[in-house]
Amino acid sequence: MSTAMAPDLSTKQYQILEYLREHAGTKTYFKSRLIGKELGMTAKEVGSNITSLQNGDYDVEIEKWGYSSSTTWKVDLD
Repeated sequence: MSTAMAPDLSTKQYQILEYLREHAGTKTYFKSRLIGKELGMTAKEVGSNITSLQNGDYDVEIEKWGYSSSTTWKVDLD
């Protein structure tokens, strides 16, 4: 796991990336609402910032999976 902050990420994006890296080994699906609750963000903030992570070259693969009560993301470690 990288501890250096990637210069192209905002603080929120970096927090989300670290959260996903930390939890993707034991969990595959994440709801924006629950990530936000853990990190002190709204589900909307998580959704808008996680999109940038999808397009970046990081060690996680993120796929939008569902839209039920909150957007669900499928996350795999590369």
